[in-house]
Amino acid sequence: MRIGELSRRTGVSVRLLRYYEEQGLLDARRTAGGQRVYDDDAPQTVRRIRTFLEAGLPTKVIREVLDCVCGSDAEVEPCLSPLLVARLDEIEHRIADLQSARTSLAALVAASAAPNA
Repeated sequence: MRIGELSRRTGVSVRLLRYYEEQGLLDARRTAGGQRVYDDDAPQTVRRIRTFLEAGLPTKVIREVLDCVCGSDAEVEPCLSPLLVARLDEIEHRIADLQSARTSLAALVAASAAPNA
């Protein structure tokens, strides 16, 4: 299938599909005229990419994980669990840092809004 059809079937823009290809996430053959042609499983690959992006994985990690998808769009081989758990831990730490910053900022805002004594 050509890139326009893949875009229509997945709801992902042509520009983003090209980006996925540049990042090594999506493969396409080229016609003699230079047009991209994707395999029949490309829509499923795009759905998997979207699932991993929504989970906060960077494209570099997705490139490593994509070949290890074994069933549904997000089911991966058990050997990848440590990588995914580590990524989840990173996100949890960032959330904790943001919550701490929010608390500190809220205190500053409250202090600046209080009338001078």
